Amino acid sequence: MSATAARRYGAAGAVMPLLGSMISLCIGTSYAKTVFPVAGPAGMTALRLGLSMLLIVGLQRPWRWRLDRAESVAVLRYGGALGLMNLSFYEAVARLPLGVAIAIEFLGPLAVAILGSTRRIDLLWIACAAAGVAILVLPGPQAHALDLTGALFALGAAFFWALYIVWGRQATAVLRETQVVCLGLIVAALIAVPVGWATAGAVLLRPDVLGIGCIVALLCSALPYSLEMIALKRLPAHVFGLLVSLEPVIGALAAFAILGERLGVLQWLAIVAIMLASCGSTVSHVRDARAAPVLL
Repeated sequence: MSATAARRYGAAGAVMPLLGSMISLCIGTSYAKTVFPVAGPAGMTALRLGLSMLLIVGLQRPWRWRLDRAESVAVLRYGGALGLMNLSFYEAVARLPLGVAIAIEFLGPLAVAILGSTRRIDLLWIACAAAGVAILVLPGPQAHALDLTGALFALGAAFFWALYIVWGRQATAVLRETQVVCLGLIVAALIAVPVGWATAGAVLLRPDVLGIGCIVALLCSALPYSLEMIALKRLPAHVFGLLVSLEPVIGALAAFAILGERLGVLQWLAIVAIMLASCGSTVSHVRDARAAPVLL
C-alpha cells in the first residue's frame, strides 16, 4: 500500500467511526420518538439510560472501586448533568423536529467554547447562534411554528450539556474515563428511571416497548459511545469538533427518513446558522493556538 493510500485509509478510519456514531445516535433517537405516544419521552429516557446502565455495570463491575469524597462529588455532578440532559432532550424531541432540537442543544457546547473569550471574532459566532435561535423562536411566516415549551426543554438540554462538559472534564481529572462513564451512567439512571416509571409505569415492561428500549439503548448509548472513543483517539480535537457540528443535519435527515419530519426553509436556515457558529468557534480557537472545545 502506498503512503498516500495509507494516509487516506487512516483518515477514513478516523472519520467513519464518528460519522457512524452520529448516525447511530440520530437513528436511535428517531426510533425512540415512535414510542413516545405510548411510553412518553421520560419513559424512553428511563429505558435508554437504565438498560445502558445494566450493560455497562455488567462489563465494568464498579462495586470493586472505592472513591474518596472528591471523586464521589465529581461523579455525582457529572452523572446528574447527564441524566437531566437526556430527560430535557427527549422532552424537547417530543415537541420539536429532531434536527431543530439538536441544533438548539448545540448552544451548550458553543457557550462552553466561547465563555470567557475576549476575542472579537467570537462576537460573530455568538451573533450567528443568536440569529439561528431567533429565527426558530420569534413569530414569523414559518411553515412550522416552533413549540415554545419544546424550545425551553432544548435550551435546558443545552444548559445541562454545558455542565456535562465542564463537570466531565473535572471528573476525568480525578478518575479514569471508563470509571467516569460507568459511574456517571449509574447516577443518570438513578435520576431518569424513577421519573420515567412515575410517568409511564408498567408500560415500560411491555415486550414491544422494552424491545424498542433495547434497540434505543444500543443505538443511542453503547454503539455511539464505543465508536466515539475510537474517533477521539485518532482525530485532532478541532477536527472532531467540526465533524460533530454536522449532527443537526444528520438528525434532520434521519427524522425525515424514519418519522417523515419535514423542515421549513427558515428552520434549515436557523440550523445552518447554529452549525456555522459551532464550526467558526472551533476553527478560530485553533487558529489562536488555544485548546479546541471537547464535546464529551
